[in-house]
Amino acid sequence: EVQLVESGGGLVQAGGSLRLACAAPGFTFDEHSIGWFRQAPGKEREGVSCISSMDGRTYYADSVKGRFTISSDKAKNTIYLQMNSLKPEDTAVYYCAAQQVGASDYNYWGQGTQVTVSS
Repeated sequence: EVQLVESGGGLVQAGGSLRLACAAPGFTFDEHSIGWFRQAPGKEREGVSCISSMDGRTYYADSVKGRFTISSDKAKNTIYLQMNSLKPEDTAVYYCAAQQVGASDYNYWGQGTQVTVSS
């Protein structure tokens, strides 16, 4: 069974930075799109960013454009989400997920990592 493991969450003051990592021991991200999602208490899950392992194309939600950067390290088989200029409204549990090329939805999900931004 594929298991995605997120790390890097924590407590940071507004304006600070965190870097989240998504790793999948024993699994390769080739032919997958990897997405970062977040869910705040009482709110629906929302897509934050994603990257295609095929061509490197990236996507960002309007709320994080210019502040977050998604990247991949194929040698480490790890996807990163660099989060700068964090705001209290970025507080949420962040999940990474993998969608196989041709699949209609994300196939695999991690358990999430908490990000808390204090004002």
